[in-house]
Amino acid sequence: MAAACNNLTSLALAILTAFLLGSSSFETCSARDQTKHSIQSSTAHEPSLQGRKLSKFTSYAYSGAPEEMATSSAIFNVLSYGAKGDGRTDDTKAFEAAWAAACKIEGATMVVPSGSVFLVGPISFSGPTCQPNILFQLDGKIIAPTNSGAWGSGILQWLEFSKLKGITLTGKGIIDGQGSVWWHDAPSSYGTADDSASSELKGNMPGTKPTALRFYGSSGVTVTGITIQNSQQTHLKFDDCTAVQVSDFTASSPGDSPNTDGIHLQNSQDVTIYSSTLACGDDCVSIQTGCSNIDVHNVNCGPGHGISIGSLGKDNTNACVSKITVRDVTMHNTMTGVRIKTWQGGSGLVQQVTFSNIQVNNVKSPIVIDQYYCEKSSCHNESSAVQVSNIAYVNIRGTYTEQPAHFACSDILPCTGISLSTVALKPVQSATQPFCWEAYGELKTATDPPINCLRRGMPPNAKSHPYSDSCQN
Repeated sequence: MAAACNNLTSLALAILTAFLLGSSSFETCSARDQTKHSIQSSTAHEPSLQGRKLSKFTSYAYSGAPEEMATSSAIFNVLSYGAKGDGRTDDTKAFEAAWAAACKIEGATMVVPSGSVFLVGPISFSGPTCQPNILFQLDGKIIAPTNSGAWGSGILQWLEFSKLKGITLTGKGIIDGQGSVWWHDAPSSYGTADDSASSELKGNMPGTKPTALRFYGSSGVTVTGITIQNSQQTHLKFDDCTAVQVSDFTASSPGDSPNTDGIHLQNSQDVTIYSSTLACGDDCVSIQTGCSNIDVHNVNCGPGHGISIGSLGKDNTNACVSKITVRDVTMHNTMTGVRIKTWQGGSGLVQQVTFSNIQVNNVKSPIVIDQYYCEKSSCHNESSAVQVSNIAYVNIRGTYTEQPAHFACSDILPCTGISLSTVALKPVQSATQPFCWEAYGELKTATDPPINCLRRGMPPNAKSHPYSDSCQN
């Protein structure tokens, strides 16, 4: 009898244990299903991160409040911070909040998702306290406000990244400066998703036109894939930056939009620009003082003013530019091709510049050195100049509309070390002959047309780099 009771007791315990285990398994499966749903929801607006090295904080199951993300996720979508993306609502504060959160985590990604238009006012993504290697994933569209009240009395840049280490701006998105209201100093459409917003324009724009996108004081900068269009002034600027790469970049503004340089470099070193298309109303690439080790290649330029070094030496300033290579470039319907321009009265040195494999089509003046550059109606003569030395032109081909080569060098400091090799330029209409003034160098091959005005050798009593000391690092 006792044995029978014991057997019954054991059987009951076994049944109870099995029931409890089954219940636990059901809860676990249910929890897994909920987690899976949370993962799918949280990644619905995220870009593909295949190949992206993620932070140890990454957790796609996160569904909490934005302020908690800094400890649980390295992906910061502006929609999670209140951005509407409707092209009408001011999303500036949402962008600032998303950046502030991403900035705290090394290797974090800030996401501007596709399918939305974000109206964003002037904003600085600054980084003295930011962690390195931030990725800004731009797949949507960012537009600038066109009401004068958003700009105060005038701002020098619209979007700025400053003092960052390892910043990457990538994606297939668009930055639209809606610059026509600045170019013509008159309101036009508000440029939002709803055309009825055009009635919201108020007053004329400030006299100071902002650069659309500027990087300042940063190192390890990469810009790839994006488009900047209709910039208020310069499309993309790098100031005091090192180790910069720009690729698959597009700048797009009308040929008559004033001062809309495609890419502007100043006080920057070790810069590579390649596989990009630049159409604008000023220089496709502008290389200013303080630049060295610059490589521009496989770029399509036009319309615009060509690729320029300068202008340099304005208001009697010192300018230093060296080790510049521009190669494998196509230019069409531009004012100049490859150009060096300096003001009278400056000082300093431009040296070790190579322009090679340049194809020009319907370019007014393909080859230009102008040491009498003047933006005013007239400029008076000065007794000093930025020296221009060791400039090589190799395989410059195509068609021109006005003048094939123009070397207007300084009486005080003639251009020296100009070399020409395989230059073949054909006029598309009646054109003027090549011009040379105080230009010295060498014709390494015959040129078409002949550029016989280039003087051989060195000028009498030539001074070797009188301003070289002022250009030492």
